Amino acid sequence: MTFLPAPTVHPSRSDLPVLLSVPHAGRDYPQWLLNMAAKGKASLTSLEDPFVDRLVWRALRHGIGAVIATAPRAAIDCNRAEHEIDPAVVEGSSGRPLSVRARGGLGIVPGRTPRHGFLWRTSIHAEQLEQRLDAAHRPYHEAVERELAAIHSRFGCALLLDCHSMPPATGIPSIVFGDLHGHSAASWIGAEARAIAARHGFSTGSNEPFAGGHIVERHGQPKRNIHALQVEIDRSAYLDPTLTAPGPGFDRLARLIEALALELATGLGGAFATAAE
Repeated sequence: MTFLPAPTVHPSRSDLPVLLSVPHAGRDYPQWLLNMAAKGKASLTSLEDPFVDRLVWRALRHGIGAVIATAPRAAIDCNRAEHEIDPAVVEGSSGRPLSVRARGGLGIVPGRTPRHGFLWRTSIHAEQLEQRLDAAHRPYHEAVERELAAIHSRFGCALLLDCHSMPPATGIPSIVFGDLHGHSAASWIGAEARAIAARHGFSTGSNEPFAGGHIVERHGQPKRNIHALQVEIDRSAYLDPTLTAPGPGFDRLARLIEALALELATGLGGAFATAAE
C-alpha cells in the first residue's frame, strides 16, 4: 500500500464563518517517492508553496479552522481535479481530454517542471494513483467539505481562503486574489480582500495570472453563500533571498492572513445578517 499522510485538520473554534486551506506546503516525503524521483528531492521540493502552512499561525490562534496538506504536492496535488491526469505520468490514461494544467505537466500528479524537466524515473499504474487519492486527496476535500458544512450550518454563510505562494515575477503584484472571475465568491469579497492587503502595504491583483484552481472551483458556491477565494503570495515577500527559509517579512504576511480571515469573515457575517433581516 502506498503510504501518504492525511491532511491536518484544525476544526473551527471561532465565532467567525471562515476556513483556511493550505494544499501545497506538505513536506513529508516518503522514501518510496524519493526513490522514484529522476533528479532527486530538490526537483520535488520545488513544487512546494514553502512554509505557507506556518504563515497561518496567527489566524489559527483565533480558533479559525484550517485544512492543511502534509503529503507533498509532488505525490498528489490537492488543487487538481481527479480527471486532470498527465498520460506521461499515469499509465492507461491516454485518450482522455487533457486539461491545460495537465498538458503543461502540472496535473494531479505533477510530471515536469521548466527547471527540472520530467520528474520521474517511470510512470505509475492507475491503481497507484487510486491509492494516493484515497490516502491524501480525497480526505483533504472531504475535510474541507465537512468543515465548510459545519460553518455554514452554524452561521448561514461560509468563506474558504485557499492559501498559496508564487515565484517572484516582474509585473505581478505581491498578492493576487482569485475568484474564478466571480464564479467562486461574491465580487465584494475580492474587492475587500484587495483593500485589506493594500492597507497592509502590499500591491494587489485580481484573477491575473491566477484566477483559482480546483479547490475554489469545487468548494465555492456563492449562490448558497459559501464563498471561496484563492490567495497567491509572492515568495520574496516572506522568504529570505534564497527563497528557502523564512525571511524578515514572514510575520508581516502572517498578520495579513490573520487580517484577511478576521475582517472578511466579519464582513461576510454582517452581510448575511443584514440580508436575512
